[in-house]
Amino acid sequence: MITGIKGFNDILPGEVERWQHIEDTARRVFSLYGFSEIRIPILEKTELFRRSIGDTTDIVEKEMYSFVDKGENAVTMRPEGTASVMRSYIEHKLYAQDPVAKLYYMGPMFRYERPQKGRYRQFHQIGAEVTGVTDPKVDAQVLTMLCHYFAELGLTEPTLQINSLGCPECRPAYRQALIDFLRERLDSLCEDCKRRYQTNPLRALDCKSAHCKEATASAPAMLDSLCAGCDDHFTATRRHLERAGTAYSINNRMVRGLDYYTRTTFELVTGLLGAQSAVAAGGRYDGLISDLGGPAIPGIGFAMGVERIALLLGDQHFVGRPDLFIAALGEEAQDEAFRLMCGLQRNGVAVEMDYEGKSLKSQMRRSDKFNARFTLIIGGDELAKGAAVLKAMDTGVQVEVPLTPEEVAARIT
Repeated sequence: MITGIKGFNDILPGEVERWQHIEDTARRVFSLYGFSEIRIPILEKTELFRRSIGDTTDIVEKEMYSFVDKGENAVTMRPEGTASVMRSYIEHKLYAQDPVAKLYYMGPMFRYERPQKGRYRQFHQIGAEVTGVTDPKVDAQVLTMLCHYFAELGLTEPTLQINSLGCPECRPAYRQALIDFLRERLDSLCEDCKRRYQTNPLRALDCKSAHCKEATASAPAMLDSLCAGCDDHFTATRRHLERAGTAYSINNRMVRGLDYYTRTTFELVTGLLGAQSAVAAGGRYDGLISDLGGPAIPGIGFAMGVERIALLLGDQHFVGRPDLFIAALGEEAQDEAFRLMCGLQRNGVAVEMDYEGKSLKSQMRRSDKFNARFTLIIGGDELAKGAAVLKAMDTGVQVEVPLTPEEVAARIT
């Protein structure tokens, strides 16, 4: 038997409907805020992610699925979506039509990580990006949309945490202060944090190691080192969130694993998924588009993990009910049931039937399994009369209907 690859999961019927609900809700909510869908390729040039994410990040150092293709090109299966969206934005000169773009995407991403609950090697994200606006009202609107989305799913547990990572003007001084702080505590840090404390010191602040958490408990906070512009931006973002009625808390230890983030950064976190507390995350990336060869246009966005959202939704069922189950007794009745089913489906009615000529009792059990709204039983008498009894399964009400797609459809739609 050939089995699937570890960390690459099948999404089976019964579960996939939950995923469709997650995706359909995103499309509906995001459209209210003026976002349009963009579809980006799975395979990109490796250089795109090295330039955008950063050579010293865990993703680039350890986790990317990269290889040289038959044309001797270094390519990578996308580990995240923002870089690909910005590459497309630049390549197709979307900024020439309007620098302000509101785009969203959904689909699989790939990272070679240790598979665990809510984190897999092929995982799925829904993300949204806004370009062309520096005004903090956009930061607040993106965060409000994200919280609105979770509210529409009926999920109130993830809570919004925000921080500011500063900008190229104020971050270098903070970065050096953090390096100096970590240097004095190297013996208490994990091996990863020791290795990268000079190249990527911010990662020590969200390291999951208990030793690192304890060692960095008194680390300096970026919020205390913001320049006037970043401080004003963060203050205004908070003010607009409050005007929008979007609840939040400040987490001054929050950092992002990608190098391109500046100023506003945020996560939606929950205590319901164990170590995988972040369900959605993102931030502002005002220098990314120019770093990738485009014009100096700012941006902000987020991504959320579909697997984690599905876990939060739990055992809620989203499988639709067929409108009708036809139980047919005998070969001639089966043929009539098939003709009727095809005509009803063309009229927009969801219909199921038994194909194997089983007993009426067996067919009725199958109707119960489908949880059909109506059941129609066709036998010899019904064929002779050209009509059958249609039963509403929720109320027990029965009516006689002619055996035509139009008449049956009129009674159940």
